[in-house]
Amino acid sequence: MSGHSKWSQIHRQKGVADTKRGAIFTKLGKAIVIAAKNGGGDPEMNFKLRLAVDQAKQANMPKDNIDRAIKKGTGELGGGIIEEISYEGFGPNGTAFIIECLTDNRNRTSAAVKHLLTKHGGRLGGPNAVSWMFEHKGIIRIEKINDELELEIIDAGAQDVIKDEEGVSIYCQPQNLQKIKEFLEQKNINIDYAEVEQIAKEKKEISQEDAEKIQRLLDELEENEDVNNYYTNADI
Repeated sequence: MSGHSKWSQIHRQKGVADTKRGAIFTKLGKAIVIAAKNGGGDPEMNFKLRLAVDQAKQANMPKDNIDRAIKKGTGELGGGIIEEISYEGFGPNGTAFIIECLTDNRNRTSAAVKHLLTKHGGRLGGPNAVSWMFEHKGIIRIEKINDELELEIIDAGAQDVIKDEEGVSIYCQPQNLQKIKEFLEQKNINIDYAEVEQIAKEKKEISQEDAEKIQRLLDELEENEDVNNYYTNADI
């Protein structure tokens, strides 16, 4: 479901109005804080931090904001404690959702996620309610690819290469993401996005009416500053 993931959010953020840019930077800053907290403040030694910083740069987040978020994560600067929380639930017509949040207020975030799912015809589920329907995959987005490079990427560990109107998606096991990203960088290939995502094992077909309901839910999830990422098995 790379079409409903952080890549699609960042892709749309490039032309976002200034009034929304602060909310975007808040989300990206939280991701940097968590990455630095868990793995240290050096992007060269902390691959997850490097990914978070790359995404912030894609959204034109100022360097000062990035540096400040790293220092908050390493404890050099004070700030609220950020938690990682993952929610599982159901949207319209029983579609499955995983909603990953970064928050300094668990109660606020839980209430907001529950409210949004209920508002749009779904409900919050318990742990492991839908996670078995998804699998972790590394995904890299690039603009284009030729046959020779595609074969080299597969030799480097890619499982699948999918071309669409927006570019090329390269899928791999999470442990191979760093290797493939660095391989592409050595080839001077511009990388639009690289991250580990939750990919639905099977898509669920839905009606046009349900697709519109789900899109409204996705839009509201994206606007919530605590929601870092979201995934669904809905085929829209």
